[in-house]
This record gives sequence, structure tokens and C-alpha cells, in this order.
Amino acid sequence: MRKLTGWAVVVSGWALWGAEADVGLGKRLYESQCSLCHGEDGRGGRGPSLAQPRLKHATDEAALRTVIASGIAGTEMPGAWQLSPREVASVAAYVLTLGKVAEEKLRGDAARGRGVYEKQGCAGCHIVGGVGSGFGPELTDIGARRSAAYLREAVVKPGASAPEGFLWMEATTVSGHGARGVRVNEDTFTLQLKDMTGKFYTFRKGDLQELMRMVGESPMPAYEKLSPRELDDLVKYLAGLRGRP
Repeated sequence: MRKLTGWAVVVSGWALWGAEADVGLGKRLYESQCSLCHGEDGRGGRGPSLAQPRLKHATDEAALRTVIASGIAGTEMPGAWQLSPREVASVAAYVLTLGKVAEEKLRGDAARGRGVYEKQGCAGCHIVGGVGSGFGPELTDIGARRSAAYLREAVVKPGASAPEGFLWMEATTVSGHGARGVRVNEDTFTLQLKDMTGKFYTFRKGDLQELMRMVGESPMPAYEKLSPRELDDLVKYLAGLRGRP
């Protein structure tokens, strides 16, 4: 990378850092050139989902501009050589809107909601800002990824709102040994589960007598007994978790 008056020239002399973005233009370009692989709403298809606050190959907007411009080596993601620096910047700006839920005006008190979260022992399964256990999905930026309606349903009926890729399974070997847990890894021949204590189990599928995929079920208990105020407070707290300090 070389520098020219403070701007990073990344691909073919493009000054990507200095280009101004137009989200409307980025949306039009995304729909015409990116949606075939990443989906109209950015939730994936042939390519991975972009509707998330943090992208695997682009931790910030500058990195995202570079990925769009130059592609990702070893993958099907090509470089957008046909786009100008302004167009690249505009697509990047639009993509960043896909993974962020707009902040909503909600009932409840976030401080009280944090108390509900702590009282119910949610940190035993979830992590917020580095605090807690990682059995369940991390919640540090959950408010930027999920609507308040989704969060409310996830608290009351967790099985109906399991996050994408989260699957509760039970495996039993021919010898009668087995485990129940969240799927960590799975391929044609093997399966790895993590139980509620954090212990990992690896199975060869050829050794299994039974494998149950409990779609629509969750190890998380349903908090239907929370009072309306407690539920409002907890949702307000969770909706405010947007990955900010």
C-alpha cells in the first residue's frame, strides 16, 4: 500500500479512503451487482449473509471498501474492478446499513432491565461485553442485530426465535453413550456438540445409533413468568446492547 496526501491507494490507484459515499447509489449498485449472491436483503444465498454488525473479512468501513474493490483471495468473492472509488464507497456504506437495526423508542428502564438480566442468571449462558459464559449466543451487540419484537419473543418463547445457525441436537452411539448440546461443527462424517456445562463431544456419524435435530427447541428456559414491567425493562436493556462501550 502506498500513500498519497493521506489517502490510501489500494487497487489500481483508487483512492478509496477519500471517496464520498452515497447510500442511495450504493443500494442501487448492490441490488444490481451483489444481491444475486448475498440476497436482496443481505441475508445470504450463494454468498454469506451481510446483515450483521460485524463482518468476518471486514472489521470496519475501510476494510469493507478494500474487500469490495479487490475481492477475497481463495473465495468466489471477485474484485469490483468496474466500480469507481465513489461507487465502492457507496456500496460499502449501504452494506453497513444491512446489519444494523434502527434504535426504537421503547417502554421500560434499561438499568432495571440489567438487574433483571443479572437476577435471572442470564450471564450463565450469555456474554455481554466480555462478562459471562459462552454457551448461548453472545449478546454484546444484540440490539443492533435484532428488533425489540424479536427480543421479546426470544425471552418468552426461545424455541421460536433461535438464532441463525443455532441448532440443539442429541446424539446417541451404538454403545449407548451420547450427549445433548448445541451443534458446534458438522460435516459429512463427524459432529461436534457443546453441552450446557461447556464440555465438547465429538462423534463419528458412522458410530451413531440415533441423531436428533431438535428444530424449534432451545436449552434456554421460557421466561413467561416475568411481570409485564420486568419484561419491558429486560427488552429495553437488551435492545440497548449495540456493541458500544
